[in-house]
Amino acid sequence: MKSVNLIRLILAVLLILNRGETVQAAEKVVLIYSVFRKPIAVSELRHLADTGEASSTLKPYLKLANKEPESLQSALNQRIEVDQLIFPRFINSFMGNFLLDQISEILHGGSPSQNREFLRQALLKSSARDNDIKVIEILEHYPHRTVYVEGERLLEVYTQIRGVVDKLPGVSR
Repeated sequence: MKSVNLIRLILAVLLILNRGETVQAAEKVVLIYSVFRKPIAVSELRHLADTGEASSTLKPYLKLANKEPESLQSALNQRIEVDQLIFPRFINSFMGNFLLDQISEILHGGSPSQNREFLRQALLKSSARDNDIKVIEILEHYPHRTVYVEGERLLEVYTQIRGVVDKLPGVSR
């Protein structure tokens, strides 16, 4: 169960941060774990999310992590329902900014001064159409070319985020 939560957190982090030059959407995610750094195209993650099929680039990393494509597919498609009356106010509140800053330490892609706003934009765009947030949508809506994810700290951030989200009214688990 912890490995599923870790995968969900990694995906959430990947979806949240995408930086470099400001662009319409993230193009790649770079997972950093110790000395390991490997870029993965967001389009490859979308294909996996939609079909369950891992690309030839992604297969070796899933094998190294001892994970099946279905596990990553599930994590990419994990949804958190949000109330459109409450969520935008929360994400712009003191507590929302605190949460964004915590996540930005793990997911980043450019100037530290932009991390919070880029993440906020990705979360709001992800939730606007269908009142839910998915990891794959966060990555697709992140307004920077590359998102870096600090893998060793993901579980720590997941615990913090889950604690805050569990206390929000209008948010489903």
